[in-house]
Amino acid sequence: MTIGQREIGDVTVLDLQGKIMGGSDSESLQSTLRQLVDGGARKVLVNLAQVSWVNSSGLGILIEGFTILQRQGGTLKLVHVPPRIESLLAVTKLSSIFESYRQEDEAVQSFA
Repeated sequence: MTIGQREIGDVTVLDLQGKIMGGSDSESLQSTLRQLVDGGARKVLVNLAQVSWVNSSGLGILIEGFTILQRQGGTLKLVHVPPRIESLLAVTKLSSIFESYRQEDEAVQSFA
């Protein structure tokens, strides 16, 4: 998995590519999220357009990021969730926790 990072105003966008699974990939995402929070980021948008799969470890990392940001008064949202991952979020009831958007501009505006 690769992680790209960019800023749109005060929103940090993480562009993920590949599979979000256990091991070094998860550690990389976990480390990136922690560094963002430690650096003062409070609005994080995770772009899943190029993610082919998320397993339970990957879901755990997303949940942890969401929780860490929430404790600091921030939030983590998702954009461009592929149908396969959207189904997984629905089955696990995580779709009720994560705000998910189809368009990036809509997602960025939702932080206002």
